[in-house]
Amino acid sequence: MSERAEAPARTAGNAAVVIATRESRLALWQAEHVRGLLQTRLGLAAELLGMTTRGDQILDRALSKVGGKGLFVKELEAALEDGRAQLAVHSLKDVPMELPAGFVLGAVLEREDARDAFVSPRFERLDALPRGACVGTSSLRRAAQLLSLRPDLRIESLRGNLDTRLRKLDAGTYDAIVLAAAGLVRLGLGGRIRMCFDPGEMTPAAGQGALGLEWRADAAALGAQLAPLSHRPTWLATTAERAVSRALGGSCSMPLAAHAVWQGAQLQVDAMLGHPLEPGRPVLRARRQAAVVDDAAAQALGEGVAAALRAADRDGYLLAAQALRNA
Repeated sequence: MSERAEAPARTAGNAAVVIATRESRLALWQAEHVRGLLQTRLGLAAELLGMTTRGDQILDRALSKVGGKGLFVKELEAALEDGRAQLAVHSLKDVPMELPAGFVLGAVLEREDARDAFVSPRFERLDALPRGACVGTSSLRRAAQLLSLRPDLRIESLRGNLDTRLRKLDAGTYDAIVLAAAGLVRLGLGGRIRMCFDPGEMTPAAGQGALGLEWRADAAALGAQLAPLSHRPTWLATTAERAVSRALGGSCSMPLAAHAVWQGAQLQVDAMLGHPLEPGRPVLRARRQAAVVDDAAAQALGEGVAAALRAADRDGYLLAAQALRNA
């Protein structure tokens, strides 16, 4: 594990808030963004503690085989637990549905573009790819939906941070890759996006495009200070999305998607379930809409969408995912 702490800062006679973050360029951008919000909106000084997680180190195996997305947050939580940091910044889609005892997901910032982006040096759109073209992604969610749109494609594994993935694409390893639009936009790489998928065709992962702030459950004073950073519409939307995943036991071994958008006072949730071992099989989809004014209503809406997917699963997709998870 590597760590990097900046020179200490002070505010109002108190030590600065230390923000634990992964050391990828995107993660550091996200942490710097939060640090800026702490300073400009809350008048709090902050410094960064950069860390390399096991999720960053293990690139030769699928996440589902080595511990799932929790590998991206465990080291950061260890820094919170032992007091080296007071706050951790995460891409919300990487945060497990259930946090360890003693930690809370206390705030969710206003979401950037939640869609998936098609990136290619030669082809403008997915339908412009020749038959049998190679598309890079290690996401079972993306693979299932790509094959539902283009069954002829060859899907190949693609791990690594955003810059590594782009480098492999530019080296000619793939004809195209699929990435979260938010990460490209945040790093000033929006020009690499050839097209963004309609969420009805390529439903994003729960929480995609949003940043989550985690701190210790006993840090009540800090939580009260940081509460104004949370964006209520994004919080409710991602609460519904994460409720879908939580209800179905979502993990890296399950091709599952959930995306919520506001339609006035109504929240619409779209969800997708694919087969974990046979990505070419038809994907299952569900949609529900309801008035949402609080966390309980958002949770109930997400659970209703999950129930609809479960009812549509007549061929054992969920059972296959459970068997894969337990293998």
